[in-house]
Amino acid sequence: MTHRLHLRLRHRRMLENILRAHLPDVEVWAYGSRISGASHDGSDLDLVLRSPELNQIPVSKLADLDKALRESTIPFLIEARDWARLPENFHCEIIRDHVVLLGPSGRLK
Repeated sequence: MTHRLHLRLRHRRMLENILRAHLPDVEVWAYGSRISGASHDGSDLDLVLRSPELNQIPVSKLADLDKALRESTIPFLIEARDWARLPENFHCEIIRDHVVLLGPSGRLK
């Protein structure tokens, strides 16, 4: 159910293209204010990246993704975090309220 995600279609398409190019096998969840209804156009977008088997994503791949996101023309900050590097109690909060942006292998949800 991505209809809860407060994100313009053009920005979503740009984001999906960047994610597919850098982490094609990773499932991507959005959480935070852009799905809770508490956001505005300039709010950041919080993402969590869930690799196959939920293993850590190599730091070099995370750095490449971060660079691509910063260099994009998406007009707000995107914080992408590796699920495997987050504390367990944060997992529970994200699981409670998230939207699947991309499924495994870059499939749209």
